Amino acid sequence: MAAALVKGQNAGLNSGDVVLSVRGGVAADLSALLVTAAGTVRSDADFVFFNQPQAPGVRLERGALEVSGGAVPAEIAQIRAVITVATEGDTFGTGGAPVASVADRAGNVLHEYVIDGLDRESVVIALELYRRDEQWKVRAVGQGYAGGFADLVTDHGVRVDDDAPQVAAVPEVVAVPEVRTVPGEASLSFEKRQKLDLRKREVAKVLIDKSAFGARARVVLVIDKTGSMQKMYSAGTVHRVVERMIPVATQLDDDGTLEAYLYALHYAKLPDITVADGEQWAKTYLHLKGTHQGVDYDAMGGRNDELPIMRAVIDTLTTEPTLVLFFTDGGFAKKREIAALMREAAHLPAFWQFIGLGKSNFGVLRTLDELDGRVVDNAGFFALDDIDRVDDAELYRLLLSEFPDWLRAARTAGIVRA
Repeated sequence: MAAALVKGQNAGLNSGDVVLSVRGGVAADLSALLVTAAGTVRSDADFVFFNQPQAPGVRLERGALEVSGGAVPAEIAQIRAVITVATEGDTFGTGGAPVASVADRAGNVLHEYVIDGLDRESVVIALELYRRDEQWKVRAVGQGYAGGFADLVTDHGVRVDDDAPQVAAVPEVVAVPEVRTVPGEASLSFEKRQKLDLRKREVAKVLIDKSAFGARARVVLVIDKTGSMQKMYSAGTVHRVVERMIPVATQLDDDGTLEAYLYALHYAKLPDITVADGEQWAKTYLHLKGTHQGVDYDAMGGRNDELPIMRAVIDTLTTEPTLVLFFTDGGFAKKREIAALMREAAHLPAFWQFIGLGKSNFGVLRTLDELDGRVVDNAGFFALDDIDRVDDAELYRLLLSEFPDWLRAARTAGIVRA
């Protein structure tokens, strides 16, 4: 029979080769932090979760953590098993008490811990494995974080610098204020929430550097669906573009959604993209041909004409600032008409950020910064040979480097409300 543990209690183990699992209560994801005696991870490689299921001596397998004590590095003082709610709106207080267990490799349950007394917590450290001399021990922890993932990583010294996730020697205050959380985030898996949080912080850092943190704007996503984009659609490149644009909307748009269009000769206004349904949205609506969810993709054509879609976006503008993220692999044959439209649109509350995908002739887009006759500079352009090879920090820097400058200029000119 398994020995019952209470909060704070520890017990010895005959071996460090054990399996940690959690059952009952609300639906939850299991992960692990491998920490040093200072209580911090050595690097992001010491974080075990769905998309990174293995660290030295620890593996996430079928929802349980398999620990091989002999393979755990000597500098790792503790292995902390973490549970995170999996459904939006849930906390650990909304269901029954979860039960954490320690079993041997044969499946015999050695210890159980009923984690009671939880309320608003969405992330909880359930159990902790550690060594005393040569013996492995387990401690019932039950420490929760009402603030969720951000509080958890802060307490364990994880921060995000200009290049990549890194680890501080001790917990420190990151020079990024509270990033915005929008509806739907709690419904994501632990791994997806972590990725979203890291990307949101990269977006926030750019806005802070440009003195625009806290600014609000509609975010409109326009994607080319011409025939020359076929390889990018079939390879999933465009799907990943959508995923990486969602964090921009979370930090700028009032409700964190992306307004979406596909265009070729004609265009289609698609349902808004939310945090919760971004992956499913991409599977449902990113097509080049056929009819899907009532949208006739063949009717949009296979060649590009930017004027109809640009006019359509202009017709939606009100008095609030709008950031248009316009992804294309080139064309833009009507150079004179597009230049005239951009001069006209300079009086309107929208900044147009054009992003060239692949190696193409982008024509008039390359001369937007020198386009004369505009009350403010309302457009930017950059091209990427392979957007998948550009890391998040660099991509968001390119995407957002000009928008804050336009926003200040547009306010000064009375184009957008202060």
